[in-house]
Amino acid sequence: MTVVVRTGEDVDLVGVGDLHFRSRADSYAHILSADALGSLSGEVLGAWWSERWKWERDTHRLTVAEQDGRLVGFTYVGPSEVDGAAELYAIHVDPALVGSGVGKLLMIDALGRLAEISDRRAVLWVLEENATARRFYDRGGWRPDGATRVEAVGGEPVPQVRYSLDLTRPDGPSTARALPRDVSSSSGITG
Repeated sequence: MTVVVRTGEDVDLVGVGDLHFRSRADSYAHILSADALGSLSGEVLGAWWSERWKWERDTHRLTVAEQDGRLVGFTYVGPSEVDGAAELYAIHVDPALVGSGVGKLLMIDALGRLAEISDRRAVLWVLEENATARRFYDRGGWRPDGATRVEAVGGEPVPQVRYSLDLTRPDGPSTARALPRDVSSSSGITG
């Protein structure tokens, strides 16, 4: 398997929507009702990403991961409403590849892009009950910072927790130290 990480383009947005839908359905199945999960489709999310990208392409960064020409993950970063911070708005991996190192590879790339936006701090929001994602962030050095909110996902209110990461640490983000042996750089994984 070879995974390549590259800057996302307009042509990727339909695939990003489809992957976003499949990732949410898998990751949130134990959190949201079937009705909430089914309220959107990959096609609807592809259109949503296309519209969002029109307005944010100058200030936000989309990165995609491909395996053999197929989209298997993406991240979306940009400025945050939190003063002095950049925000990781999305990181999604094909459900069949969760735990394979694709997410870590995307996170390494995202950390570099976040540092281009803010040299101090990065934040992200995660569903409070999404234990898998929270473990992933914990291993990468992210920590809950005490902020919470309730946002609707598929029409259902869902508690969320904000995580922060200090981008000024002299030893760099700990996500790099958590990489499996076969992840050599932010350009690709082989194995």
